[in-house]
Amino acid sequence: MKRILPILAMVCGSVLMQEPGRGAALAQSASPFAPVIMVNDLGITAFEIEQRVKFLELLRQTGDLQAEAEKALIEDRLRESAAKRAGITLSAEALSSGMSEFAGRANLTTEQFVQELSQVGIEEQTFRDFVSAGLLWRDAIRAKYANRIRITAADIDHAMLLESERGQTARVLISEIIIPTPPGQEAEAMAAARRASAASGDAAFSALAREFSATESAPRGGHLDWMEVSNMPPALRPVIMGLKPGQASAPMQIPNAVAVFMLRSIDEGGKAPATAQTLEYTRFIVGPATAAQTASDAGSIAARVDRCDDFYGIAKDLPAERLIRETLPQGAIPQDIAIALASMDIGETRALQRGANTELVTLCKREKTLAEGETAPTRDEIGQRLTNQRLNAYSDSDIADLLANAVIVRP
Repeated sequence: MKRILPILAMVCGSVLMQEPGRGAALAQSASPFAPVIMVNDLGITAFEIEQRVKFLELLRQTGDLQAEAEKALIEDRLRESAAKRAGITLSAEALSSGMSEFAGRANLTTEQFVQELSQVGIEEQTFRDFVSAGLLWRDAIRAKYANRIRITAADIDHAMLLESERGQTARVLISEIIIPTPPGQEAEAMAAARRASAASGDAAFSALAREFSATESAPRGGHLDWMEVSNMPPALRPVIMGLKPGQASAPMQIPNAVAVFMLRSIDEGGKAPATAQTLEYTRFIVGPATAAQTASDAGSIAARVDRCDDFYGIAKDLPAERLIRETLPQGAIPQDIAIALASMDIGETRALQRGANTELVTLCKREKTLAEGETAPTRDEIGQRLTNQRLNAYSDSDIADLLANAVIVRP
């Protein structure tokens, strides 16, 4: 049983949130299968709550497990109802595949996983219902928002740069807005958070922080001091490092509140990261460095280039040796090019005089050098990761709205 704990903690933790002000008492019923909570006319039984509590005990969760179990099941009902209204259904094959995939994360078959759960009194139907609610909601969110998400090549380049170049040595200046979500005020809090997420620049964000944030940083416009990335909560690191200065994050649900962050500045001037890097770059030979026309041509070409692939159109009728694309470890790159690349962003172009010629050098990609047997994520994988991050933000927002508008009765 110990081997499935980390998997359950990872997968279930994202849907288990504390509900403020709830005690451990549960309305008693003559039958464990009678509804003790009604969510928009859909019942939750005492047996279901007992099963979810066992699930949390298995995960060694602390706090008010009864309240956490109720909250998770309420959200499941809302997810299932929203999916049904959207016409989303789940085939038996899809459910079976989802259960198998879930169990496979613990290196178990579905049957083995169910047997492990049964040893602590967790029914197969509990597992089935949990997976079903998650799959239905995933499909509903994708159907609703997938067409709104556009992941560009620049987004992927930026994410790849962040993974390799920005690490635990980085420091960031961020601003925060933390808005409480007391019962009945979730929708208002989410509306304010969306305004903050749409803010552009520090001045607009700071004004909203002073108006809505409930932290001690609010009078300062939400400003926080320099912070080591390694000191941030693990879940927050990719969010902050995925931002550009002056850009705000999507609303993030945290216990009892919703949060929005803005990146004001990033400092990567500390010690060099320990991880070796491999760089991909292009060299375009413009012409003789002493020719007056060369400087003009270099400026004109650089203005037309946003990424390395743009050079192929420029060089298509030129001799092949005019355009060179290389992927090399840092130590193997010529020193003058390596120095230029060290401070360049993905897609940035600089003119260098190299020998008798002027060359345009453009950084295509910066990645960590892989150890033997290590596999780097593909561009498609990174694109899917970015898509999932944006879908998760939509999911958090929608479930907050559903909770705010739900009619929840405890008979």
